[in-house]
Amino acid sequence: MEQKDYYRILGVSRNASADQIKRAYRTLARRYHPDVSTEPNAEHQFKAINEAYEVLGDAKKRKDYDALGAGWRTTKTNRASTGGAKHSKADFDLSSDDIDQFSDFFSGLFGRGFRRRREPPPTKKPKMNQSAVSPQQRVQITLEDAHQGLVRQIQLEPPANSSAAPRTLKVHIPPGVVHGQQIRLAKQGEDKSDVFLEIELAPHPLYRAEGKNIHLTLRLAPWEAALGATLSVPTLGGSVKLQIPPQSQNGQRLRLKGRGLPGKPPGDTLVHLEIVNPTTKHARQRAAWQKLADLFTDFNPRANLDF
Repeated sequence: MEQKDYYRILGVSRNASADQIKRAYRTLARRYHPDVSTEPNAEHQFKAINEAYEVLGDAKKRKDYDALGAGWRTTKTNRASTGGAKHSKADFDLSSDDIDQFSDFFSGLFGRGFRRRREPPPTKKPKMNQSAVSPQQRVQITLEDAHQGLVRQIQLEPPANSSAAPRTLKVHIPPGVVHGQQIRLAKQGEDKSDVFLEIELAPHPLYRAEGKNIHLTLRLAPWEAALGATLSVPTLGGSVKLQIPPQSQNGQRLRLKGRGLPGKPPGDTLVHLEIVNPTTKHARQRAAWQKLADLFTDFNPRANLDF
């Protein structure tokens, strides 16, 4: 089996900072996104990039990967099967009527699909045969899917010691699910036990989810930050107009209320401003910067430093 080097996939060193890893991921994700890329094997590359960032972009997963190597996930799963693990509470119960209503959905575009895990059920235990173990599977979806809701056709694998054949279920994943949330499929396992689907949100080239809130970095030209501007900003529900106030600062955060993942209440989209200087290409542009410097001789950006 090929041993994947996530650092090599993202083109960063093993001691790269979190910001360096994030920048590398964004650059590669834009380059290889299947919707826009003309690169050969773009879809395969995009999957590999997402898989690498899922691990290296998470401090805990990165620590496990550095300690255990490419087989870190299998090692941790084996440990969890004997030592136990914590889980989020189940938020949805789907009846058998719900399960029969939905159609197939594409799988694998943004991740590795779902994986069976041998872990105990969540703290809130469903009513079930006490001798049965509730199987748990992970399903990876995009942030767009989490915003809109979707249907997913999943295959339930029987336990290793069972002679039963795999079964296919059509499952409705409602709008507004968050990373780590569990969906309970009542009495769909062996011996009428429950099955739990754990939601995993795939990394996104533009957005970062934190619960129901969505974070977006918006790059500004210096004059847009200084003078103010009205800009179109993408959100999961479509683009909106955002008023950038005059004298905005790098790192300043603006809130688009209710523009995150749906819910009661819905989340927000938090826009983080990043001021980017243009590249000086000729003497006239350099002269313009020099004129600004001459006009703002009383401005000291390091006035807070005591030396």
